[in-house]
Amino acid sequence: MLNKWLFKHIDNSQLVIFRIFFGLLCFLESFGAILTGWVKRAVVEPKFTFTFIGFEWLQVFQGTGMYLYYGIMAVFGLLIMVGYKYRLSMISFTLLWAGSYLMQKSSYNNHYYLLMLISAIMVFMPAHHDVSVDSKLNTSIKTNAMPNWCRVVFVLQLFIVYTYASLAKLYPDWLDGTVMEILMRSKQHYYLIGDILQQEWIQDILTWGGIFFDGLIVPLLLFKPTRKWAFIISIGFHLFNSIVFQIGIFPYLALAFYLFFFPPKTIRNIFLKSRTFYDGAEVKLPNFQNIYITLFSIYFVFQIVLPLRHHFFKGDVLWTEEGHRLSWRMMLRAKYGSVTYTVKDKATGTKTVVLLDDYLTKKQQRSASTKPDVIWQFSQYLKAEFKRNGQDVSVYVDCRISVNGKPLKTLVNPEVDIASVPWTPLHHSEWILPSKK
Repeated sequence: MLNKWLFKHIDNSQLVIFRIFFGLLCFLESFGAILTGWVKRAVVEPKFTFTFIGFEWLQVFQGTGMYLYYGIMAVFGLLIMVGYKYRLSMISFTLLWAGSYLMQKSSYNNHYYLLMLISAIMVFMPAHHDVSVDSKLNTSIKTNAMPNWCRVVFVLQLFIVYTYASLAKLYPDWLDGTVMEILMRSKQHYYLIGDILQQEWIQDILTWGGIFFDGLIVPLLLFKPTRKWAFIISIGFHLFNSIVFQIGIFPYLALAFYLFFFPPKTIRNIFLKSRTFYDGAEVKLPNFQNIYITLFSIYFVFQIVLPLRHHFFKGDVLWTEEGHRLSWRMMLRAKYGSVTYTVKDKATGTKTVVLLDDYLTKKQQRSASTKPDVIWQFSQYLKAEFKRNGQDVSVYVDCRISVNGKPLKTLVNPEVDIASVPWTPLHHSEWILPSKK
């Protein structure tokens, strides 16, 4: 039964139109990063970048060459959109985007992660089998049908993203409106809507609306009687996020996903009226069906388990950040802090206070003041820099942070040489002090 459901063929209008939108968004994200100066600020101007730990070798790409790097990604986005050399273009964009994602985390954003995942999924999709340059050049691949699993994969991925985003909001500082008040306070300078966003009743709507929207939107889209209303609400929700939070292509990528919730015939009638509609419902079991099922089963088990890992670390994830990334914990807290890095020469005992402006951009300094993994990485960098100058040093960090407007508390044990401790990704780092101390 499962095989028949997954491999039953349906009209592929949803996937074809999604490919076009997806390619366009890949182009806009890549080229827009150059035009807005993001590439310059994030990966050209910094002396070094805070990569994901273990991917420090990606810093070899850093510098002015990143303009070309993102330009090439933009080109691949256009090739994906028109469906030319689709498989090669999709693999190339996926690898380049994964590299850019892992290369720096000072500008971490969940939609960067989602784009990486969807790019990898699109590699396996027969999205170029119609309305593409490839299908015109090679008519043997041209078809108006696809297996049902191509639709199911996107629905399941979106369900995971939204469900975890909703569950993550179920904690006191979100429920009592503290987080939304802090988030909206930074928007009070917005033209026309700035003052409105400061109203308590608006913040209450946004607080509870975020929980219910994330938790219910996928079921409401799957249920035919509520589908149209859910889609209309989604348009307003995502346009609001785009205007107020300015989170790039994510709102529009989310809307593009909704293609898979409407009947294929509806999508075909809107976008591809002249094309023959496939309604054969033929079941084709390919030779590699078990490979596909196994591969995607492993992928989705990983997607379900990974956001739960913070429960296995000691301490509050909002404080320690251990298990925070890759978990769909989106815009959940406001954090600021102050930090002093002191370098001690092991031979002479001389102490030197590090001037952050000599090493880090302002945005990097914010991460190096609040995030334990970034603090650890910068300590390693300082040790290596002083070693190049012939000094063997220890690095001590005095860091105090505030989460959601609470009083400043010490984050890192100031008596521990952070540069000498190993990174422990699978269990709690004891040099991170408890939030209640």
